[in-house]
Amino acid sequence: MFNRTFLVVALTGASAVHAQTDLPFTLDWRFEGPAAPYFAAIDNGNFAALDLNVTVSAGDGSLDAIPKVATGAFPVGMADINSLIKFLDQNPGAPVIGAMMIYDKPPFAVIGRRSLGIDDTPQSLEGKILGAPPPDGAWAQFPIFAAENGLDTAAITVEPVGFPTREPMLAEGNVAAITGFSFTSYLNTARLGVPEDDLVTLLMADHGVDLYGNVIIVNTDFAASNAEVVANFLQGVAEGWATAIADPEAVIPMLIERNPAADAALELRRLQLSIQDNVATDWVMANGFGIIDDARMANAIEQIATTYAFVNTPDASMYFTSAYLPEGGFSLAE
Repeated sequence: MFNRTFLVVALTGASAVHAQTDLPFTLDWRFEGPAAPYFAAIDNGNFAALDLNVTVSAGDGSLDAIPKVATGAFPVGMADINSLIKFLDQNPGAPVIGAMMIYDKPPFAVIGRRSLGIDDTPQSLEGKILGAPPPDGAWAQFPIFAAENGLDTAAITVEPVGFPTREPMLAEGNVAAITGFSFTSYLNTARLGVPEDDLVTLLMADHGVDLYGNVIIVNTDFAASNAEVVANFLQGVAEGWATAIADPEAVIPMLIERNPAADAALELRRLQLSIQDNVATDWVMANGFGIIDDARMANAIEQIATTYAFVNTPDASMYFTSAYLPEGGFSLAE
């Protein structure tokens, strides 16, 4: 005699599994500390509870995800919103838009060495060699940083470098400074043996650059037919970040499972820095996670226009939408 209750539960469970939507997500960068919240949302069942089967792919720079999502290769990704603004200006109507702000304060930075002549002033870059990967989000904003600080860019020798060689070149003294994310390049260079008291971090946001940072982007064609899926994904992302903020140490093993070669202590510190400086800012804690301030976005667009000639009239509604967010954004408290 069969158990009718068991059969109903089994069928219900099978139906729930079957109903899950596969959702590939491409990061802006590799599996380092700030990626841990997304793995936490997977391992803790946040995405599964929202009927999502999310898979995470590593990225290769803050511009990398934009064409991937615009072409539909990935329905969702993470990218630098300032680069997205320029992409949409040059490709009007491309099916991609920002949908959830992650880095309220961008980690765009120049990392230099005191022993090579870099100090706490942007002007110390003049007369030096700067290593910059072309796809780097920080390098993309360097013209604004230079303009805001009156730098003579002709006096700075820019050396195009690859991401794998960026920090080693700084550690070896082949360049005096590099562009990168503050929590990435600083810690990576220190890990290579450069004393931390020899490292200088010029955070662009502290030197006149009033921009937002990296944002979850969505393919608008996909979102038009899957609005609930997108909204659920953003909710799962928020829950993952809330978990990481509440207990950063608890989510690092989830990262190490995907990147066994990573240094757990280093990635914990990297995650903590991103939380402290970029994600859980005073504005976010007071106003909500994921949303933006319209006045600040307008100012950011004006600042972009100081070094970039818009082909089309800028329109913030083309670059970011809160349509898939709850009113007031998400709370980062678990």
